[in-house]
Amino acid sequence: MLPLKRFSRTASVAFLMFLSTALTVRAVEPAAGSARLKVDLLGVFAHPDDETGVAATVASLALGSGRSVAHVYCTRGEGGGNMVGTQSGAALGILREVELRDALRGLGVQQAHFLDKADFAYTESLSITLERWGHDDTLGRLVRLIRALRPEVVITMNPAPSPGQHGNHQAAGWLATEAVEAAADAARFPDQLLREGLSLWRPRKLFYAGSGSDPSLSLSMGLTGPLPDGRLPVAVAGEALSNHRSQAFGSIAQSPWFRRTTQQAFTPVSSVVPIRAGSSNLFDGLPVEGACPPRWDGFPRPERTEDPSLSFRPRPAVARYLEFVRVHRIDHAAQSFTADLPVVAGGQTSLSLIRARSAIQGPVGFRVPDGWSARLRSGNRVVITAPHEAREDVTLEAWVGQHRATVRLHPVPSLRVPRVAPLPWNPDPNDPRWAAVPSTVIGADQSWQGRSDGPADCSGLFRVAHDGKTLWIEVQVRDDHVVSNIEPDDIKGHWRSDSVELCVDPTAGAEHTLGSWKAGIFPFDRAGRVRGARDADADPGPLERHSPGTRLLSWRQAGGYAIRAAIPLKELSLKGASGTRAGFNVLIYDGDKTEARPGENINRTRLAWSPRPGVQGRPEDWGRIELE
Repeated sequence: MLPLKRFSRTASVAFLMFLSTALTVRAVEPAAGSARLKVDLLGVFAHPDDETGVAATVASLALGSGRSVAHVYCTRGEGGGNMVGTQSGAALGILREVELRDALRGLGVQQAHFLDKADFAYTESLSITLERWGHDDTLGRLVRLIRALRPEVVITMNPAPSPGQHGNHQAAGWLATEAVEAAADAARFPDQLLREGLSLWRPRKLFYAGSGSDPSLSLSMGLTGPLPDGRLPVAVAGEALSNHRSQAFGSIAQSPWFRRTTQQAFTPVSSVVPIRAGSSNLFDGLPVEGACPPRWDGFPRPERTEDPSLSFRPRPAVARYLEFVRVHRIDHAAQSFTADLPVVAGGQTSLSLIRARSAIQGPVGFRVPDGWSARLRSGNRVVITAPHEAREDVTLEAWVGQHRATVRLHPVPSLRVPRVAPLPWNPDPNDPRWAAVPSTVIGADQSWQGRSDGPADCSGLFRVAHDGKTLWIEVQVRDDHVVSNIEPDDIKGHWRSDSVELCVDPTAGAEHTLGSWKAGIFPFDRAGRVRGARDADADPGPLERHSPGTRLLSWRQAGGYAIRAAIPLKELSLKGASGTRAGFNVLIYDGDKTEARPGENINRTRLAWSPRPGVQGRPEDWGRIELE
């Protein structure tokens, strides 16, 4: 046993003094209770990975400026695709949450919260999103988080119903706008105040990500200054976002467009302090004392160029948005929308003219392009007749005395579907009975996303007929590189590979697809079989279970491939009677990566008979068919 070491008297006294001092120094305690929850910045998004557009800004604020940041997500993204595995639905939501938390850790985000709503489908519709989520319940959950976290600044997505803007994204911005005001209102969700120990709170500023219709009001966050570790915010953001591998973000850090990012724009929506023109600081003018300081109303009001006394009734989505902007007094941040309405080329479409004052009486005049006509019917209905070959948007002007109204008309194609005897069911491309059905071309220029390099790269034609019980469809696709990278147990997410999407809307003009029949068809899976699955419609899932009467054929041919589909009309919710109308579209997806990994998203070009950004989720802009 080793002897104890003896200390000198001086050393012993010094040690005792040190021990006494250490015991009397009070340890610094971590923040607790409400102080633990308080954040500087709150981001409100719809799905994991929606933070992409603001990620570099978040990294700059969290890691560079030491700001505390929390994010809230309406869903876990369980309705998305999966590029790294077979998980789907709730199982995919588990994977995406893990990916998200890894990504947020890299950005310096300290808290992540979920509103536990369903990512039920891709849709362009805000209204069906809020219906499925339950507007009041979702809003209450978000208000609870704002009252608990007491953010200084809130950033969110733009709620404008722009073409291609996901309805879930619109809903995130819509709800955040409402919640910023509701959190400061004692009459809203009072149980949170009476029973949950929360207090009123008004965030000091609300921003939408991106520039608004007036760029002079936008605030740009510069991202060229290095963080304390020497890296640029964009580099940090790219590395963090690469965790979203299931959504094909694994190589985003090497993406040229992402690496070129030097600033990110934000549109101020509401504030309790004046917004300085040219400011590059989301926190400019803060902090401000008090839980609920009054809202600043110094934003410039844009001049109205339209005549408020006479107008055309816009699409329902736009009408709701314009009312939302008015109620929340945020017209300075609003996207500008000219009334934009679909009209059937080769047919008649009824529009509504609104006379805001009863004093506006008298005859109505119209100015339309050559070949078009407009007639006033009872009840201020305007019947538009568009030529069958119309494809470009046109402007219609109406006037009553000195009052003027304009509307942009977007023609959608139409065709009559011939009635035939049941067609032969074989993969013969030269079968004369199929060849006798008139064909319709989908040109290389009919792109709604991406770009075809020419007819040989991606183009096509289709035939459609019916026999009173079945809708018969043939699609021939020109494609110089036919890729089949989808496994037999992974029949979903048709946009990832070469595929054809068939769309039928029994109401002929619905706002969303959840009452439609919409299926993506892979001409060949990796086992060589034709497969299909309904997507984002009334009954999504593999065709074998969710449209069991549907039959499919496919074959390769010189320069591409072809498919045939026989779909029972009853599965489309259509009757076989002459004159039956429906919305209809054929979409072609093309990806030329011949060495694609199984399940990899290779899509680069999307064409359609009726093309427009986001058209797959907006039946209003599909073409129209009428059964003979």
